[in-house]
Amino acid sequence: MPHGNALEGLDSFHRWFGERARASDYLVKEAPLERLDGWRVDPDTGNLVHRTGRFYTVEGLEVTTGGAGAERSWAQPIIRQPEIGILGILVKEFDGVPHLLMQAKMEPGNINTLQLSPTVQATHSNYTRVHRGKAVPYLEYFTVPGRGRPLADALQSEQGSWFLGKRNRNLIIGTDDDVPVLDGFRWVPRTELDALLRLDNVVNMDSRSVLAAYPVPVDARLAREDSYRGALARSAAAPADATELLSRFTAAKATRSLTRRRVPLASVPGWHNDGTRVAREDGRYFSVLGVDVEAGDREVARWSQPLIAPAGRGVIALVTRRTDGLLRLLLSVRTQAGTFDVAELGATVQCDPANHPDAPPPFLDHVLSAPQDRIRFDAVHSEEGGRFHHAENRYLVVEAGDDLPLEAPDGYLWATLRDTAELVRHSHYLNVEARCLLACLNTLR
Repeated sequence: MPHGNALEGLDSFHRWFGERARASDYLVKEAPLERLDGWRVDPDTGNLVHRTGRFYTVEGLEVTTGGAGAERSWAQPIIRQPEIGILGILVKEFDGVPHLLMQAKMEPGNINTLQLSPTVQATHSNYTRVHRGKAVPYLEYFTVPGRGRPLADALQSEQGSWFLGKRNRNLIIGTDDDVPVLDGFRWVPRTELDALLRLDNVVNMDSRSVLAAYPVPVDARLAREDSYRGALARSAAAPADATELLSRFTAAKATRSLTRRRVPLASVPGWHNDGTRVAREDGRYFSVLGVDVEAGDREVARWSQPLIAPAGRGVIALVTRRTDGLLRLLLSVRTQAGTFDVAELGATVQCDPANHPDAPPPFLDHVLSAPQDRIRFDAVHSEEGGRFHHAENRYLVVEAGDDLPLEAPDGYLWATLRDTAELVRHSHYLNVEARCLLACLNTLR
């Protein structure tokens, strides 16, 4: 059994999780941007900057995208955080069952404060202790070569709508060490994690991103079933043809352009800093607000910071269809303001419906009108609570009927689960929303 945890199933997990929430005092209060401790509004640019010059800045960005004969331009605030952080999960087998060392971690933007995070979730500034706080536990397993067996390791992007070229190193490391279990950490069996992913706002975004690359064996008995899960298992076991998928993606990406120019936040048209928030005049999309934070179990007990707050709950959905006995996934080619390399593969639908009252994006109506027996996964998950305030999305996996054409429209690609899982083990192919959906989809296997 895992050292330090007598795992008895989900009831035991929820008791432990509830105890962790009660054991620490957390306080997050909205505070005016102009009065955030350690931060200032630069008088020349209006950018939000930290007194150390580290961590991140909020500045302005002018963007022009092109493709399919159309061009679009806009300007917006964006988080610039050029350093590369570490998101790492430690894995060990107990009685032949893989367990993952997870952390009950508070983030100031979490809607429910505490969520399940990777073993290590730290920016470069944090794990090099720019804040002069406590050291990050278990960091050596992800920074010292030879401390464990790499099971997955890739640089992966984060939300392109709100981050400028942001990347983190996503790692899964296997170990046989007798690892001490510190307060706030717990060995969780993979099957329990699957169940927790089906619950609202329990497993955080960083965990979902890393779990997307976790190798899941194919259940041969399930693969013989004439069912949705059987088609999913066969899709995972299909002959690999990622080169063909990559060729289609590269061809689509080659027709697109992305031009960006960093500009002063104060000069972004349509946005205004009133000393409390930076927001659009019409209240759409998102705003930038400040928070004061107290958390006794974090590396630093008190701090202040700006956060991006979306205007509403979004929808991130994957349309799937059974074809020739295999389940195929409808991926989209997405270019966003902060996309690292022009375009990445994303979910079929990725939007806040309230931002499209007159012209909904392709497939949104298809997803939202799907009958209950066609919805294969449905949960509300939070996005990065360290940078976003109460950012939630409804994650859906929907099975399409035979009425959905097999010919993908421009900007969309059908793919097997095998090829998609192969791409996620490499950098800059799947965006964070698609990776989170892949982790959700794998709970159905």
